[in-house]
Amino acid sequence: MRAAWLAASVAFAAALVALWQVAADHGLVSRVFFPAPSRAFDFLGEWAASGELWGPLAGTIWRTLAGWLGATLLGVALGAAIASSAVTRDLFEPTVEFLRPMPSSAMIPPAILLLGLTDGMVVAVVVFGSIWPILLGAIHGFRSVEPRLMELARTLRMGRMHRLASIALPNALPEIFAGMRVSLAIALIITVVAEMLSSRPGLGQMILFAARNFRSAEIFAGVFLLGALGYLFNAVLERAERYFLRWRPAVGNG
Repeated sequence: MRAAWLAASVAFAAALVALWQVAADHGLVSRVFFPAPSRAFDFLGEWAASGELWGPLAGTIWRTLAGWLGATLLGVALGAAIASSAVTRDLFEPTVEFLRPMPSSAMIPPAILLLGLTDGMVVAVVVFGSIWPILLGAIHGFRSVEPRLMELARTLRMGRMHRLASIALPNALPEIFAGMRVSLAIALIITVVAEMLSSRPGLGQMILFAARNFRSAEIFAGVFLLGALGYLFNAVLERAERYFLRWRPAVGNG
């Protein structure tokens, strides 16, 4: 059944691309703003063959994953601290609620002033923008631990870190993974925007240069590549989620 749905989704996407190709070939859409998808795929092939693609692609992947992993580690640690300690919750929650609504793009100029036009600046902005789904998921997951389990663990004289690792963290993992999947898409978006604004070599810079020179086919080539990259990220994370949550019947048998 899963293979059938996958085949159907691929067929639907291919039909949309074919419809776009037919519309472009017959002049039903503007070839200036909506070039035939075959032209975009041709550019992707040229970039790959010439080697022009691999450096920017590697840069975007590195900045996205570095920022996302940093957000994951920091979000889980802060979530555990806020959920398990009233003192920590009172200390951090007002700051979290103040920072959370801020647009990530608004933090790029201050980050440039502090860190310069560097990869570290991009990673820092990605961490800031993508941490919130993970942090909120971690807080909710750690708070939802059955109190009687924690009381039993204290009765058995389990240490605090032991309780966290063996009871609280497994309980929170479904919420954390849900936040991680949302966060990964956000991380890719912020990386591209930061590359455009900071002129760091990456897919964002390539798309920006194509837009400035009115090369619409190259713009769509970059957009297609970003879509494929996001799909690949999500597929890998979904496999990881299935592995780490295989003890849950709904996940392990899905």
